[in-house]
Amino acid sequence: MLSRKKKFQLVAAFATLLLFALGVGCNGFFVDPVLTSITVGPTATINQGATVQESAIGTYNDGSTKALGSGVQWSSSASTTASVNSSGLVTGNSVGTATITAAFQATSGTSSITVNLGNVTALKISPTTASIKTNGGTQTFTALATVTGDSNPVDVSSTATWTVSDTTNFTITQGDPVTITAGAGATPGNTVTVTATYSSTTTFTATASLTVTQ
Repeated sequence: MLSRKKKFQLVAAFATLLLFALGVGCNGFFVDPVLTSITVGPTATINQGATVQESAIGTYNDGSTKALGSGVQWSSSASTTASVNSSGLVTGNSVGTATITAAFQATSGTSSITVNLGNVTALKISPTTASIKTNGGTQTFTALATVTGDSNPVDVSSTATWTVSDTTNFTITQGDPVTITAGAGATPGNTVTVTATYSSTTTFTATASLTVTQ
């Protein structure tokens, strides 16, 4: 027969082993979720001198999401265009586009910030009339903004929004300048309208005509 003391020691030992097993089991079931991606936003267009607050939302392998704050490393691909501070506040410094990156642990995400001029008074396209050959012909256009206090127009081609009235037979390649390419279905003698739109304190629109030749 086991003494009462021995019985108590055995019970205590069994209880200790049971608690240890439960602890191991709980750790096996409740593993910290792993960060799989980061969504950064907003993607925005702001005027020069303006700011926008970016946020970083983490998505985990269990499907949960969480706003990331402390520990996020913010950076800009072009700080002279758009700079970002340690809290994700972006400031528009000069005309152009920059990629804003939020990195946390071994994961990162990005958004795009376009900076426009804030003191534009007019917009025009150069040239205002042009011709283009069918089936592979190209023509370039430049968007020029009139800016208060600047005697020379500012080239905003890369940040303007471009459209062409015939999207079936013409394509647009964004750039500085923008390039219009005619397809095989572009009919000689036809004229299409090229439009540039630029957002400042107000939205400005300018047009040019493009005529197809042989």
